[in-house]
Amino acid sequence: MAKLSEKIGYGLGDMSSSMFWKIFSYYLPIFYSDVFGLKPVHAATLLLVTKLYDAVSDPVMGLIADRTETKWGRYRPYLLWMAIPFAVIGILSFYVPNTTYALKHVYAYVMYILMMTAYTAVNVPYGAMLGVVTEDSREKSVFSSFRMFFAYIGSFVAMGIFWLFERSVIGGTNAAGKLVKGVGDADPLQWTGIVAIVAAICAVLFVLCFFMTKERVRVEKKATGSIRADLKALGTNGPWWLLLGAAIGQLLCLSIRGGAAAYYFANILGANIFLTCAIYLTIGEIGQMAGVSLAVPLSGRFGKRNTFIGALAVAAVLSCAVWFLPPTTAGVWGLVILQVLISLAFGVTAPLTWSMFADVADYSEYTHGTASTGLIFSSSSMAQKFGGALGGFLLLALLGAFGYDKDLAAQAPQTLSAIKGMMSFIPAVGALLGILCLSFYPLTTGRMKEVQQALAARRGDPSR
Repeated sequence: MAKLSEKIGYGLGDMSSSMFWKIFSYYLPIFYSDVFGLKPVHAATLLLVTKLYDAVSDPVMGLIADRTETKWGRYRPYLLWMAIPFAVIGILSFYVPNTTYALKHVYAYVMYILMMTAYTAVNVPYGAMLGVVTEDSREKSVFSSFRMFFAYIGSFVAMGIFWLFERSVIGGTNAAGKLVKGVGDADPLQWTGIVAIVAAICAVLFVLCFFMTKERVRVEKKATGSIRADLKALGTNGPWWLLLGAAIGQLLCLSIRGGAAAYYFANILGANIFLTCAIYLTIGEIGQMAGVSLAVPLSGRFGKRNTFIGALAVAAVLSCAVWFLPPTTAGVWGLVILQVLISLAFGVTAPLTWSMFADVADYSEYTHGTASTGLIFSSSSMAQKFGGALGGFLLLALLGAFGYDKDLAAQAPQTLSAIKGMMSFIPAVGALLGILCLSFYPLTTGRMKEVQQALAARRGDPSR
């Protein structure tokens, strides 16, 4: 049984990752366009190209991590090795060199690719650690819950630091004597400085995660075969495919609802409503954070698969209910209540997803003799990125197909219906896809007990 300190330490790792991920998700576009000085088309192309690179680098890092052998384990050492490079590259990514536009363009590509490489090099092994910090399937859910809980804390800390940054610079003047109306007008070195604060915190959190955790499950070298064997085992791992489909459905639902929220508030509710989109999304973050705490007790009683299915069913039904809300004060309060309940449901699914991938890794070792824990977690992470990207693509494609025009004072009725659909029925389809896949998922609680007993006998003494 792992100590509480180990579970907290494991959570600190994703707290660090989440802090930087939020900054890159929310602030990097405006930094590139308004501070760094890249043309929007160049910045958009950069983000697309590097995202494709990121998707390829994930499984490669998984294969590397699976073949790492140290006295500290296979995956945990990367937290220590990459803590400082991760922080330094992150700071340099938000530095503006004084040179020509062409060289700045090259610098942006180099630094962003290096940053995504550093992120992958620490985050993929960190995720794979879930498969080796404990042999107990239920305890993996506990570790996963700590991970997601601290990830949300990291998001709030990062956004809080940038909120203080905005308060400190907005209303003043920059080095050029220009009034700072938003963070995009702040001096480049102010950006570098605030990111340096976040980077330092992230480095400390990764080091703490390294020292506070332990790889308890020692998988022998023979459990990691050749790259070809690992890839073959992954391709023939039925539970992995089914869980992958469920995760993509979950991501589709989340990404479409989240992306449609701004359009819903601007075009359905209007600018005079008392609730803003930012507050609405923050309520969702808090709801998901609370839902994480329910994952372990619910899955302990009903099983991981059944709990996952139930949570997706709740999210699907309640999402559909959004369609019937009127654009009135009462309707907005109904929207808030539904957001809380839907977010609670998705909060339950978040730690279960990663805990179940750890079960899939155990099943792979049991069935194929190769654990490939890093590969399973990294390839699943890659597929989830594609799920999020597909959700964003569907959102924009549907808006275009139904005649959305940002310059219109009021959108056409069919456009408004499409926006309501993307907050209700359309994301529910993603949840239903997840339910369909999980209905055939074979790794029940009873089945995993059999798998883990067989693995314990095969591995020998797990405490060594």
